[in-house]
Amino acid sequence: MSIMTPPAALNTAAVRAYLLGLQDRIVAAFEAEDGTPFVRDAWVRAPHERLQGDGCSRVLEEGQVIERGGCNFSHVKGPQLPPSATQHRPELAGCPFEAMGVSLVFHPRNPYAPTVHMNVRMLAAHKPLPAGGTEVVAWFGGGMDLTPYYGFEEDARHFHQACRDALTPFGQDKHPRFKQWCDEYFFVKHRDEPRGVGGIFYDDLSELGFEQGFALTRSVGDAFVDAYLPILKRRRDTPYGEVERDFQAFRRGRYVEFNLVWDRGTLFGLQSGGRTESILMSMPPIVKWRYDWHPEPGSPEARLYSDFLPPRDWI
Repeated sequence: MSIMTPPAALNTAAVRAYLLGLQDRIVAAFEAEDGTPFVRDAWVRAPHERLQGDGCSRVLEEGQVIERGGCNFSHVKGPQLPPSATQHRPELAGCPFEAMGVSLVFHPRNPYAPTVHMNVRMLAAHKPLPAGGTEVVAWFGGGMDLTPYYGFEEDARHFHQACRDALTPFGQDKHPRFKQWCDEYFFVKHRDEPRGVGGIFYDDLSELGFEQGFALTRSVGDAFVDAYLPILKRRRDTPYGEVERDFQAFRRGRYVEFNLVWDRGTLFGLQSGGRTESILMSMPPIVKWRYDWHPEPGSPEARLYSDFLPPRDWI
């Protein structure tokens, strides 16, 4: 079931204002932590382009703490939804759409500090009616997940607790459901292994209505800094050597594989004619692949596979 409501009832201006404010708050918090300013790249789509709209990419490269990361805002409109957005909604194939969101990925320099991803978004399709006119079909999506290279139980517990706290006001069912969804979604199918230790993920959220769906999405976005920044502070200065850096680069390869093969957000952006530089901002700066490599049994690297990647209840 989707939200079907006249366009005037969708306060898209409020969603946009919230998302821009969220981007500013996140960037300010991590600029203060890193000591390096994010580059600001505001953009507007040209009239002849397939998508119309605007956005702002905020990118940090070669920072003191964050080796590469970005926090992007985009608000675009297009003539028809791409296949990645209609696979569960075939009745909306071919409909004009509007999408806006904030998406971020931070890849820390220190291998003991985990990579993190967060995204909150709204998508609305304009569905033609048989008698004329249109109905607006809107839904929310988002979540956050943690991808460690060396696992720490206190980090995983802290992150999952913050995720649960963000969802609790919206019903006791939300966290177990969205945690499982995250475990299932961020799974590298061709490797038969999870990408990380999970978090929460939701998509096509319309069951709560527009206002409550927006409220839940705000709660998730607002929880991000407190969910991740304490972990980054705890791990940023941990001593490491070439072995740890090499394993980080190897595991980053799994991140690249997931994003380019399975991630619906990446596919949506590329299929809809999105801005390639902003979409591929999520890629780590240094990555390695090896043929049929496995860590030594009993090593800290092996413990990531045995103790952290298998889905479990962290709290």
